[in-house]
Amino acid sequence: MRNMAKRNKRQNKKQSKKQSKNRTKNYEIISLFIISFGILSLLSLHTNSVGKFGILLKSIFMGLLGKTSYVIPYIIIFYGIFSFNNELKKIKLKFVISSLTLFTCLIIIYTLINNKYLPDKIFNQTSFRTVYYLGQEGLGSGILGSFITYFFKYLFGIKGSYVVVATLVIISIMISTNLSIAEFFNFFTSSLKKLLKFIGQKLNDVKKEKEKKTKITISINGGSEKTIIDNSALSKEVDEKIKILDYTTINSDKQDLNKNEDKKNIEVKATKISNSAGNNNENLKINTNDESEYKLPDISLLNNNKNNSSEKDEEEILAKKADILEETLNNFGVDAGVNHISKGPTITRFEIQPSPGVKVSKIVNLADDIALSLAAQNIRIEAPIPGKSAVGIEVPNDVSTIVTLREVIESDVYINSKSSLTFVLGKDISGSPIVADLAKMPHMLIAGATGSGKSVCVNTLITSILFKSSPDEVKFLLIDPKVVELSNYNGIPHLLMPVVTDPKKASTALNWAVQEMTNRYKLFAENNVRDLDSYNNKMIQLNKEKLPKIVVIIDELADLMMVAPNQVEDAICRLAQMARAAGIHLIVATQRPSVDVITGVIKANIPSRIAFAVSSQADSRTILDMGGAERLLGKGDMLFYPVGSAKPKRVQGAFVSDEEVQRVVDFIKSQVSDITYEDDILDNFEEISKSEEVDELLPEAIELVVNSQQASISMLQRKFRIGYNRAARIIDEMEKRGIVSESQGSKPRNVLISKEEFEEFKSKTS
Repeated sequence: MRNMAKRNKRQNKKQSKKQSKNRTKNYEIISLFIISFGILSLLSLHTNSVGKFGILLKSIFMGLLGKTSYVIPYIIIFYGIFSFNNELKKIKLKFVISSLTLFTCLIIIYTLINNKYLPDKIFNQTSFRTVYYLGQEGLGSGILGSFITYFFKYLFGIKGSYVVVATLVIISIMISTNLSIAEFFNFFTSSLKKLLKFIGQKLNDVKKEKEKKTKITISINGGSEKTIIDNSALSKEVDEKIKILDYTTINSDKQDLNKNEDKKNIEVKATKISNSAGNNNENLKINTNDESEYKLPDISLLNNNKNNSSEKDEEEILAKKADILEETLNNFGVDAGVNHISKGPTITRFEIQPSPGVKVSKIVNLADDIALSLAAQNIRIEAPIPGKSAVGIEVPNDVSTIVTLREVIESDVYINSKSSLTFVLGKDISGSPIVADLAKMPHMLIAGATGSGKSVCVNTLITSILFKSSPDEVKFLLIDPKVVELSNYNGIPHLLMPVVTDPKKASTALNWAVQEMTNRYKLFAENNVRDLDSYNNKMIQLNKEKLPKIVVIIDELADLMMVAPNQVEDAICRLAQMARAAGIHLIVATQRPSVDVITGVIKANIPSRIAFAVSSQADSRTILDMGGAERLLGKGDMLFYPVGSAKPKRVQGAFVSDEEVQRVVDFIKSQVSDITYEDDILDNFEEISKSEEVDELLPEAIELVVNSQQASISMLQRKFRIGYNRAARIIDEMEKRGIVSESQGSKPRNVLISKEEFEEFKSKTS
């Protein structure tokens, strides 16, 4: 019995499931028919594309309800949608009645407004036919609408009908929404307040956006101010003003001025070249036949800058790029606007003002997408800009402008600088000249890939110092393993010795600089002073010779590190650590910024860096301890990171040609009839250094080896408690002096002199 009951239950469940499925299908089929009928009705009323059926349907609807029949298709479609799964059962009857009442009120209001199409008597055949045809033509509200309205008009009149209809509308809304009048008005007023608040916020956002666009400042190469129109409508003459700094007009004015007054801008100093450049220091002597007055090079030796650019076109291009940039950021969900544009010689920086809550990292991560939208070969993002609440997006210019050495030397920054070690770098993003003082660096590392502009930067540095200093003030020690880069400067009185081109002699030259530093500190101690400036001031009071500042420049460190890495690194580190007060400054350049060339010890002691374009972020980190140099453009585009600066500054390096350098060198050489350097400085110092390199344990070690008639590195290690390297060097020195034989592999070395010979040698030397 139980089994039978279970079977019956299962069968009943299956049947009920089938029945529910069938009902669902039936509802869906009916709903589809209703929806399709609603769509056909909609098309029939609005178009003539449904054929005869559509014409018939339109004539019936329009004849019955007139223009109010346009609402009918939407009601049919709504009904069809709710017919799915029998959703109509969930709709309450009072909602249906209130909705029909509202629709009827709509018909009455429309008919009362179009009162002229309502006949005086409707209950006759002529009136019915007239109302029907008027409804088909879209005049009036058809038979049903006219009949209902006529009934209200007959009972209440026109004004009374409005009152009754308004009352019915309010009651219908109350029934359908289930709200009282007080609740309805509270809901209405709160909704209205929210709507007004939303509209006000949108208007404020639009106003702020407009203010952002109208307040964009465009500065082109740091020139004079000029007003132009809004970037959103450059072609229209509107009242909004944008600042523009016109660099080209300033330059042209300067060029015209310089034709007549070149010599007024640069003060010519006259000094005497002394026979010796310091006390007890014969290494710095310069031999000249006569003591002629020295004149600084004239600015006319350098080329003029010829810059012709269309200012109007530049303004339009910058404004378009700003719009593209804002649009790109908005597409990626970053709410930000451009509030300042700075156009430099090579790149343009767009200053982005992010809205509150926007992460800076989100903008930084969009670098490649921004480059794609602006069709730029590479962009760099500075986030944030030091001293500003903005993010800088640096985009390459379509056409680059060459920065010449002359235009920076003519700037007030260079002219007003009093330091004899003032040197030119170039121009920054805004077109302002960048000039630095090597005495404040006090040492500098220059690195970048081949062809990025290092050698031009070194030439610019040397030439700009030559324009500022006499041979008595500054001396150069130039090391050029490439041979061809710095050889132009041979023959000028500013050199301590000819340009060192042999990598093997470079370490000796650096050791000479270390010895010079040590000698200077001894002089400072004797005269009770702390640095070179104090010493020179004291010498002036005592009417004695001053010491010049020395700039040591290494043009390619990688070559020196291959030949003598330990000696070069030690010398560079000693100079970098101690030479500042002695007036010796070090500039190291390399095209291979790897950790085996720029070691950690060198980096730690050279605080100021210049990074040119490199191939990878790892190289950039080796130079600057941060990325960024891998996104530079080359051809003099650099990141200048002086000591004490929070972030590196982007600079377009000044260009000086070989012809200009040669003209300056020839001018300086023409003032000195004959000049000879102390060519034997390196040779003499090499001999001294060799003699000084003899280990102090060597005499005792020789005596031990001769007395024991045995020679081995391990024996020296045990007896003198020294390391393997030092013991090996002592054995090698004995081999050079003929005391022990050459190494014979695993066999011990032979001692070549006896005890008697050694005693005889000692007695002779004593």
